[in-house]
Amino acid sequence: MFDPDIAPSGTLLGLLQRGRGDGPLHALAAERAEALAALEQCVLRDPRLDWRVESRSLYYARLYSDLEGPLDGIEHHLFHPDDLIAPDEHRCGLALSVLGHLAGYGRRDALRLLRRYAATGGCWEWALDELALRDDEAGLRALGPAVVGRFPLSTEGDADLARAVREAYEPRPWQLWAEDTAHPETAERVRKAAEQVSFDRWQRQMRPAGPTPGWSVAAVLEWAQDGLAAYPAVERDQPAARCLAAVAGPEDRPALVDAARRGPSAARAAALRHLTDRRDPDRLDLIEAAAGDPDERVARAALESFERLRDEAALARARSWVLRADALGAAAARTLARHGGPQDADLVLAALRRTVQTGGADAEGLDALVEGVGRLAEGAAGEDGAEGRLTACRAAPVLRHVYRETSSSQLRGLTAQALAAADPGFAAGFAVECLWDCEEATRELAAHRAASGDVRVLTQLRRLAADPAEEAEVQTAVRGRLSSGGSAR
Repeated sequence: MFDPDIAPSGTLLGLLQRGRGDGPLHALAAERAEALAALEQCVLRDPRLDWRVESRSLYYARLYSDLEGPLDGIEHHLFHPDDLIAPDEHRCGLALSVLGHLAGYGRRDALRLLRRYAATGGCWEWALDELALRDDEAGLRALGPAVVGRFPLSTEGDADLARAVREAYEPRPWQLWAEDTAHPETAERVRKAAEQVSFDRWQRQMRPAGPTPGWSVAAVLEWAQDGLAAYPAVERDQPAARCLAAVAGPEDRPALVDAARRGPSAARAAALRHLTDRRDPDRLDLIEAAAGDPDERVARAALESFERLRDEAALARARSWVLRADALGAAAARTLARHGGPQDADLVLAALRRTVQTGGADAEGLDALVEGVGRLAEGAAGEDGAEGRLTACRAAPVLRHVYRETSSSQLRGLTAQALAAADPGFAAGFAVECLWDCEEATRELAAHRAASGDVRVLTQLRRLAADPAEEAEVQTAVRGRLSSGGSAR
């Protein structure tokens, strides 16, 4: 996505940017002005590596509520002239989501800001989705004329309105406006837009899907390669591989192997994917030859194809490749992490250490290695005797480092899962702070595992159980824990 400026992990700002559970605990113990400044910087400058898979909004909204923080900074950010000149969801999305949660907690000032932004702001669709979940019908109906008025009374304006109705994540406001007798002109325009959406959907279903390949191996490979000549270029190697599954027979194998060895870019990638999926005897040699190809498309197809394999032959080849210092070696390590057995624990742990040393705690591919180390550590810890427990514990130091330093809350959650299996001190250590973590799955893990000897644990469990914004899975785990008297699983 993009590379945000992340503060060191030991600072208050660094903890809040990462979404770690220690962030709110340190913020509440710090000077209020310092805590609010760090919190506001996080909300206004989204620190997530990938906002599509990482959560922060509820985490920040809870801290705003605890600190009774004012919303002046968010208001200035949302209504800055840049917002209308170049609307950008990356710039405003997190702030709008935080306002949505604050409105859910009863903050009327947050609700008013959302209404005002939905009427006049650049990323009004996001604000409208937040209001759809939290505002009452009267508040939503009042917004109808302002929102629909954004679209001029013209053919182009009507088309844009129909597109907005079709792409709305939450349909509730549009349904209310279509039935709003207090604003008949608005209701009529919304109803017509909804009818146009239905008509457009019918037209798309009747319209041909586009160019399709001929019914032969040569035609499919040619079709895949022709996609690169289009403008803009169309990547067809994956759909072409699926087509080959339908048209290729045993007699076509020589042509496919030849294409996988020396064919043009997209055709070679498609043939590689197909032969790998069909467990061709030469698949591993073809993958090894293509993985180092300077053509990025061919190399990517080879690596992705290899990582889909899980048979014994592929695992044996992965063990011979795992020490390589190239992309194929990294793919082999990830394959062993996902599908390897107890005998591969040392290889996977060594690959994790090597990846962290060379690429840091946010290196590409760490998620699979961390999950694999956790899976193999859990298996080792389940063995009888001290040797199995010792094998599991050897992974704990590097996992603790990744937990503390990674900027990705998703990776930290996977690391917490691995630590639960590898680190005997997890329940009384990191599991406690995980109750305040930004990620739902991490809080759920902590609800099961956090040791109740810390007085903060039961207090936070009760708070999560009573919080209407908390996810259902977390509340189920919390209530199960409380009903059992607070004992960890």
